[in-house]
Amino acid sequence: MPMLKDPSKKYKPYTPINLPDRQWPSRVTTTAPIWLSTDLRDGNQALANPMSIEQKTRFFRQLVKCGLKEIEIAYPAASETDFGFVRGLIEGGEVPDDVWIQVLTPARADLIKRTFEAVAGAKNVIIHMYNATAPLFREVVFRNSKEQTIALAVDHTRLIRQLVEEYEQKYQTNFRYEYSPETFTQTEPDFAVEICDRVRETWGRAGTEKMQRIIFNLPATVEIAPPNHYADQIEYFCRHVGEREKIIVSLHPHNDRGQGVAAAELGLLGGADRIEGCLFGNGERTGNVDLVTLALNQYTQGIDPGLDFSDLQSVIDTIVYCNDLPIHPRHPWAGELVFTAFSGSHQDAIKKGFEVQNRLWAEAEKTGGNKYWHMPYLPIDPADLGCTYEAVIRVNSQSGKGGIAYLVKQSLEFDLPRKMQIAFYSVIQGIAERTGKEMRVEDIVQAFCTTYFYRAPGVSFPVAGGLAGALDMGRLELKSFRFYHGSNAEPMELPRAGQVSDEHRRIIAKVAVDGQVRLLRGEGNGPLSALLDALRANLNLDFSIREYSEHSIGEGTRSQAASYVQLVEQLPGQTSGEGQTYWGVGVDSDIAGSGLKAVLSAVNGALRANQRKLPEDKKGILYDARISTGVADVAKDLQASLGYEVPRRMQRPVYELLQSVAETEGELDATRVGEIFDAAFIRHDFKPRPAYAFPDGSASRVNGTGEREASVKMFLKTFNLKALEQGAREFSGTILFTTSSSSDGEARTVQGRGNGPLSALLAGLHEHVAQRMAIRDFHGHSLGQGSEVMAASYVELVLENINDEPVRELQIGSLTNFHVGSWQKRLAADEEREAQEGKTPKTTSSWGVAKDVDITASGLQAVLNAANGLGLTLV
Repeated sequence: MPMLKDPSKKYKPYTPINLPDRQWPSRVTTTAPIWLSTDLRDGNQALANPMSIEQKTRFFRQLVKCGLKEIEIAYPAASETDFGFVRGLIEGGEVPDDVWIQVLTPARADLIKRTFEAVAGAKNVIIHMYNATAPLFREVVFRNSKEQTIALAVDHTRLIRQLVEEYEQKYQTNFRYEYSPETFTQTEPDFAVEICDRVRETWGRAGTEKMQRIIFNLPATVEIAPPNHYADQIEYFCRHVGEREKIIVSLHPHNDRGQGVAAAELGLLGGADRIEGCLFGNGERTGNVDLVTLALNQYTQGIDPGLDFSDLQSVIDTIVYCNDLPIHPRHPWAGELVFTAFSGSHQDAIKKGFEVQNRLWAEAEKTGGNKYWHMPYLPIDPADLGCTYEAVIRVNSQSGKGGIAYLVKQSLEFDLPRKMQIAFYSVIQGIAERTGKEMRVEDIVQAFCTTYFYRAPGVSFPVAGGLAGALDMGRLELKSFRFYHGSNAEPMELPRAGQVSDEHRRIIAKVAVDGQVRLLRGEGNGPLSALLDALRANLNLDFSIREYSEHSIGEGTRSQAASYVQLVEQLPGQTSGEGQTYWGVGVDSDIAGSGLKAVLSAVNGALRANQRKLPEDKKGILYDARISTGVADVAKDLQASLGYEVPRRMQRPVYELLQSVAETEGELDATRVGEIFDAAFIRHDFKPRPAYAFPDGSASRVNGTGEREASVKMFLKTFNLKALEQGAREFSGTILFTTSSSSDGEARTVQGRGNGPLSALLAGLHEHVAQRMAIRDFHGHSLGQGSEVMAASYVELVLENINDEPVRELQIGSLTNFHVGSWQKRLAADEEREAQEGKTPKTTSSWGVAKDVDITASGLQAVLNAANGLGLTLV
């Protein structure tokens, strides 16, 4: 049936009260009311699937946690479930001593008695009785007169008083009484006053103290009029009821017209003292009044509501679980989207609001003033409810640059320049329009990091399969750098954060270019111009700076500098200032490093856009002694240039070796690095340096006749391995032994047994040299590809004591100072230090490397190469 054109023929309007001198419109609420939660009774009876005992218990605990001191827990005479729940709370000790439990009963003697049985033994109880008083119910449902309706209320109030006195004496329970003229808003105002006065007189126990007052609940059982009418009714009742000082006027608004909150607030202005409702407004039809909304409305006016919603999400989780009803995304204060701005203009206002408020709060901090919340579109601070600011601004295709910049600042602490905000805004808009979906904070952070090749600390992004993916850092990646004054060879101090000198300088930067580490040189009147000159000279990349800004991130010792650079690419045929622009971002502990990283970030954006081929590095330079290079970086470079996967324990000796050589020779290209590595760890003829230190500091020892013995070197000629029982091996082979005094060498047959090829070889060698050795470490891997694949082996040997003489422990890296004088000074210093510490040196060690098509052969020769670095003497 369609809606009527003239609904007045079917529906009567409400009848207003004649209250020309009403006072409530000019009143202001300044204190919180008494709160009663009726979730477990009124709310539960409205659920399609009423709560279980477990759910009701969890709900009760949440209400107590939120600070409710009066909780209507059940209609215990209605069912065994409700009765059992009440008993369970009491007998289980769930009710705190300062909480009053309320139970509901109609005006029926048998049900009242059953209700008292349910609360036996409780400490604090409110007995709530009701009967219908409105003409509609008197005439249609019960067919009672006014006198009969009053008699029903009075007689059963008398019974309740009798039972209260009995249970007080038996259980020492504290009782209070609440009476509800049901459907108050549809009851004649004078009759509502009359029946309540008769009930109060019959109760006869009302006093002026809070716990002595009788409670009259005036429910809008069905909301039939606007909230101002309800306020008039409440004010009329408060004016005319007898002994008002002995009464607590309680409100129980429903929400049939969607005005339950407004009715409750205006009813408080009308003179009420107490509010009954449910968290988030559950209840019959459109629900009871929402206690969360009412309480937080007061909170935003500077009134302490006496309820704690500091962790509002945990409250939501409990209510959703227990009621099996969702919270609407736009529900006041609690909805998922209530603090969210998608609109660009709203986002911009909020962003500016935070900036101004931060300044005002900083001033208030200094003066001791109040930090007032005064924010566009946000009447409450989400943090007060346990919400993060991430939800304040969310991005879709309707959003603006201000909101996006705000999220970047909140997530990454980047305060983007305005022009960069515009550039990144276009990136996000493009993604949002392509997907047609909201951009989450994680999506925006990922887009920023991907666009500007920025690796945010602790942030990784999902890839196929749900694993965390490594971020593409672009074709150019800064490894290390050093500045020099003009043409001077002495390095200059790096500028501090906020200090960018315009002094002419040279830069040597170690940059990974398409995975290959290269040294780039340039000159300019500042760090950025010097790097741009290096890119121009070495990689044919011609850029100029259009915009630059920087700021600090963090505080104290963890403070870092963030830099933003806009570059203009100068292509052939274009005049200065023309061309495509690219933004970049960089973060570093010093301002120069952050600026250089920002330049490379922008250049990487240009390279991604045009897929340009960069010139190859013909020199293959890897090292410069003036560049600070890490141990791990050296290992990666060796693998990239020579294919050697240096074991972790060996990386530092290799690093120290290359650094010590580079300090004298300067730059080391890939060829020279290969020569040094081969000489030190394969041939062990990297001269001049002693390989082994005897107590007198020499590289060889004096025998019994006073002649100096020459150290021996060994080379594998042939070998054979035989398997023995229990996995042991027998080595037999020919090894060439050479010394500095016999350059032709002597081929000897060596035999030994061990638990593997290498230990068997060592056992055989011990018959031919004066010292004893042991294997400390061994690694191996394949080298090359296809038919040219070889095996590479790495062995570290430890030399044991010789004739009980102390032997100095020196790693290979400590022995690579090839200036003998400085090495001897270092040895003397080590001896003096160890003497002071009471230590006696016991062993020395050496690394050996070998490669061969046969993996066993490579391991055996690696053992010999390591032994060649120990300064062994032949027997």
